[in-house]
Parts: sequence; structure tokens; C-alpha cells
Amino acid sequence: MSESVRALVLGGGGVAGIAWETGVLAALADGGVDVTGADRIIGTSAGSTVAAQITSGLPLPDLLARQADPALQTPELPSGVPMDELWAMLLQINEGPLDPVVKRREVGAMALAASTVSEARRRTVIEARLPVHEWPARDLVIVAVDARTGEPRLFGPGSGVGLVDAVAASCAVPGVWPCVTIDGARYMDGGVRTSTNADLAAGFDRVLVLAPMPELGEPSWTRLKGTVEVIEPDAVSLGAFGDNPLAPEVRTPSAEAGYAQGRAAAARVARMWH
Repeated sequence: MSESVRALVLGGGGVAGIAWETGVLAALADGGVDVTGADRIIGTSAGSTVAAQITSGLPLPDLLARQADPALQTPELPSGVPMDELWAMLLQINEGPLDPVVKRREVGAMALAASTVSEARRRTVIEARLPVHEWPARDLVIVAVDARTGEPRLFGPGSGVGLVDAVAASCAVPGVWPCVTIDGARYMDGGVRTSTNADLAAGFDRVLVLAPMPELGEPSWTRLKGTVEVIEPDAVSLGAFGDNPLAPEVRTPSAEAGYAQGRAAAARVARMWH
């Protein structure tokens, strides 16, 4: 690949992650480095929502306003799940001696057995999040995991799967939201593989990773051979996320904290990106 090939990786992190990533991206653009024109965009969970939003044609200031301004925020459902208990369960599965695919099947079994809202009700939330419901003419990769097999599924414009369904699948947090049925298969959150799936940017010379949540184990971006810049939440952003990054009320402070981080990071990102 040529030296100009760049990838943008957008990781998972609940509605807090959506707002924070949007703030970071808007601030980077205001600081002179608009990374939304990346040659490939990889979105996982919250990042899949952001990936679909930034390729929709809606300008970044408008997307930021939809996160930061309560009057413009789209409807979200409260999770109703204690996040500390859910996180402890996922950690317990992940720390076991099993093969990664087997671990993902265990998470999938939990996800399939969970009592959640209906797929249809959850889908309306995803529909409202996305300014457009058609795939862009871009190299866009949205990651989900088959809940039964534990295997990842990469959705894109040529996958034959609708954008809303792909994003809903990637955002199907196990134990919180329903697995998404696509062609008879049941899909859960792409973050079950890794929270960013940054290794899917292998072969790209310059990679920017936004990682609202820590990765379990060795970060997937350490396997990349190109130049990699990673932005993770600072203390102020983590405070904005609070104890529950799925809570709708964290969007405004998370967007504002992300914007502040983006402005602070703009110069170093510009050096790498350009």
C-alpha cells in the first residue's frame, strides 16, 4: 500500500464512547486535521455508530451538537443492568484458560439467554442515531460477533446486510441488549472480540485509534506495523463517563470532554496523519 493510506479505528464504549469520539473528531477537525476522510474506517460497537454518522454527509459540528445539546439528542433506553456485575462476569470469562473463540461462545451463550428489550425496540434506537440508513461509498468495516460460533463478522457496503442492522449487531452489548438476527444468525457486540479491533487495520501505514474503553489483554493495535496514534480517555473524560457509560445522561459531559481532548491532541495527530 502507498504511504498515503490511512485508517481510522473507532472503538466501543457505550453512549459515552459515541459522544466522546464525536467530540474528539470534531475538535481534531477544528484543529486542522479532519481524519474522517481516512481510506478505511473500522467501527466497533459505539464506534460503529460513530463510523456510520461521520460517513453520512452530516457535518461534524452538527454531529457534535447531536451529542452535546440535550435538545438535539436522540432517544436512548436505560440499560437497567448493573455495569459492575456485567463487567465482572465478562472479566471472569475472559481470564479463563479457554481458547478465545470458546470464550466468545461463552459470552454468546450468556447474551442469548439474557432477558432484554425486543430486537425491534432496540432497532428504533439505532435508526434514530443514524442520519442516513444507507451504506456510504466508502471502505467502512463494522465488526460484530456471531453469538453461537464466537466468530467475528465484518459488515460493509458489499456485505448484503443493511447499515442499521450491521450497527445494531455491533452495538448489541451482551447481557444488556438483544442479539441481532441477520439471515438466521444471532450477532452480538463486536467488542467481544476486542474493544477496538484495531488489528483489522493491518497493512495501513498510518492508523489513528480512538479507544474509549481499555482492551482486555494486549491491545490489538500493538500488532500493527505502521505508525499508530492512540487516544484514550484522560481523567476528565473518565469522570464524564461516570460509573455507567451506557447511561443516556453522560452524553453531554462526554462530548465536551472528548472535544477538549481532541483539541489537545490535534498537533500530534496532524504530524502523524499528514
